[in-house]
Amino acid sequence: MVGNLRVSSKAELKRLEKQKKKAKSGGFESLGLSSNAFKGIKRKGYRVPTPIQRKTMPLILSGNDVVAMARTGSGKTAAFLVPMIERLKEHVPQSGVRALILSPTRDLALQTLKFAKELGHFTDLRISLLVGGDSMESQFEELAQNPDIIIATPGRLMHHLSEVEDMSLRTVEYVVFDEADCLFGMGFAEQLHKILAQLSENRQTLLFSATLPSALAEFAKAGLRDPQLVRLDLETKISPDLKLMFFTLRQEEKHAALVYLVREQISADEQSLIFVSTKHHVEFLNILFREEGIEPSVCYGEMDQEARKINISKFRARKTMFLIVTDVAARGIDIPLLDNVINWDFPPKPKIFVHRVGRAARAGRKGTAFSFVTSEDLAYVLDLHLFLSKPIRAAPTEEEVLEDMDGVLSKLDQAVANGETVYGRFPQTVIDLVSDRVREVIDASAELTALTKTCANAFRLYSKTKPLPSKESIRRSKELPCEGLHPIFKNLLAGGELMALAFSERLKKFRPKQTILEAEGEAAKSKHLQGPSSEWVDVMKKKRAVHEQIINLVHQQRSNNNVEKEVKSEIISSKAKDKKEAGSKRKARSFKDEEYYISSVPANQHAEAGLAVRSNQDFGSNRLESAVLDLVADDTAGMQRQKSVYHWDKRSKKYIKLNNGERVTASGKVKTESGAKVKANKTGIYKRWKERSHGKISLKGSGEGNAEEPTGDRRLQGNKRHFKGGRKQHYVPNAHVRSEIKDIEQVRKERQKKANKIAHMKNKSSKGKKFGKNGKRGKSRK
Repeated sequence: MVGNLRVSSKAELKRLEKQKKKAKSGGFESLGLSSNAFKGIKRKGYRVPTPIQRKTMPLILSGNDVVAMARTGSGKTAAFLVPMIERLKEHVPQSGVRALILSPTRDLALQTLKFAKELGHFTDLRISLLVGGDSMESQFEELAQNPDIIIATPGRLMHHLSEVEDMSLRTVEYVVFDEADCLFGMGFAEQLHKILAQLSENRQTLLFSATLPSALAEFAKAGLRDPQLVRLDLETKISPDLKLMFFTLRQEEKHAALVYLVREQISADEQSLIFVSTKHHVEFLNILFREEGIEPSVCYGEMDQEARKINISKFRARKTMFLIVTDVAARGIDIPLLDNVINWDFPPKPKIFVHRVGRAARAGRKGTAFSFVTSEDLAYVLDLHLFLSKPIRAAPTEEEVLEDMDGVLSKLDQAVANGETVYGRFPQTVIDLVSDRVREVIDASAELTALTKTCANAFRLYSKTKPLPSKESIRRSKELPCEGLHPIFKNLLAGGELMALAFSERLKKFRPKQTILEAEGEAAKSKHLQGPSSEWVDVMKKKRAVHEQIINLVHQQRSNNNVEKEVKSEIISSKAKDKKEAGSKRKARSFKDEEYYISSVPANQHAEAGLAVRSNQDFGSNRLESAVLDLVADDTAGMQRQKSVYHWDKRSKKYIKLNNGERVTASGKVKTESGAKVKANKTGIYKRWKERSHGKISLKGSGEGNAEEPTGDRRLQGNKRHFKGGRKQHYVPNAHVRSEIKDIEQVRKERQKKANKIAHMKNKSSKGKKFGKNGKRGKSRK
């Protein structure tokens, strides 16, 4: 007996050790899935979960609301489908819809349906697809089969909710907003808010997105309970293997600078991503490159889906070496082997810059980020370096280089090695040579000539809609010293050319002490000639005598202010140093052990109370504010929407903030996948189908009678009316849970199943009697 106990205990220990190894493996085995869900994963061919699946699946399976941010193609669909199949397990008749997946487009919804059917192959879960383009009658037929899961686009789902009286979303336990940034970008904000209002409070909500605009972050705060934030969308820091180069030039010189950069500075075997502001600039550069004999790939927001796929696949296959994109289009593109990023138009936000250049210099590879900076962009560059906590300095001028070339260049190399960013000019001689050729190409092409004006108008609107830099950076940008030639071009110039450049720069800075009239008057006086010019000399002398004292006084005050600022900064820094030293001494004498000491006041009390000085301070992975990234639109319609942030609502008589140009009010219209708006009023199509087919849709569930009524738009709940002064229904806990009492239909089905099984066994036994011992059919008796 004792021996048997020892054997069983050893077997138990082995089993436990095996389970621990599986849990540590990080594979699908460690998730503790049911056999049907696990078999579906293996049948699909998945072996190891992707990073987004590894991070999100345990959180989803534990019942948390999740906001997940990752690029397209990272395995987001399986990340929410596998936990959904695990949670629903099997089809439950008369329970209503238990899971809802909202997709922005018909194609994505069809793709999700295919995935769901493949992963749920070993379960009897019923899935219904509600998308535009299919007939409503065929979708009524599907809904009449009591589906467990609905995969829908917001417009078509709202259409069904307005038509079908017996359809309700109160039984939904599991909600997914797939590609949520696209849902908001396509103008489904109004529908999403209405759908959210019709869902039960006891639901699990998941939000999967490539980026997180501020409107979507507000939606997540309203619709999710304490969401867990999983971010795999971009790097928070720039790779140390990435070189940053900033070139100062004028707006009209960008074409020539880009052509030179592509031809001379970038190697032929290197792939580059070029970021521009609008789709018109994408088309312009595409034609310009083709005229220069370079074939690029292009991508922008309004581009056809098939054309986008073809262009990106060409670039990924290295058939083209340049991809010209806008920020909106580049949101979901993942290019693993990228060498260079070129910022044709400088991004208006530091996060967008990091998002752009983070695509290069990955996995130990080297990379370069070239940025064109106009005088208007200098403030944005300063904002970026404050965000990155990196110092920035101007390249030494030609005069400084001529005075001490070796010393200046050695200092510059040391500054770059210490992590400082150096910005400098493009060589004017190079730009002049290339710009002549570019101008000839533009003049010879009718398309480029027509696009020039369009691009100028689009860039003007883009400048108005993009966010402004900080006031401090604007002030500092005006005080920046004059920059010299960028160090990357130092080998291009000989000594004579350097002297010529230095002279031309001195000429630009030259400010004469006299006006032309004064100079002519002085010349006339020296020749003892009388005229109007000689009179001007006396007038200007009197004027200078009056104003010179004031000018000198202002200059003196400015210099005194600068000295005071320097003294104050030195005093503050010394005080801070002393305080730090004193604090470190006190800390050393403290008896508290920080590892085990629990304070009565939470560390993030100011943030919780809304009193934090820095509201975007990240106190954990659950903070959505740190993940917000607003992109400037790349088309005229999108920029016009961003320009008008608020709208005057006649009903409420107040300004309402728009969610990406869509007002969140009861407008009574539904937006379809094509972008058209149709009325959400009843058309009677469901009533006619019901009479013709004698069918009925009953998606309220067995526990629906006790559920609270939705607080959203009452017109969307069939013919139920809401009157003022009516009694408010209170929330009933666990109202969405199905009843354990079987209805008549379930009892009838079980009895029929049992009878069929008995009949099958009888038929089997009767067939066996017809054969003899040797397996041959016996002779029938006469």
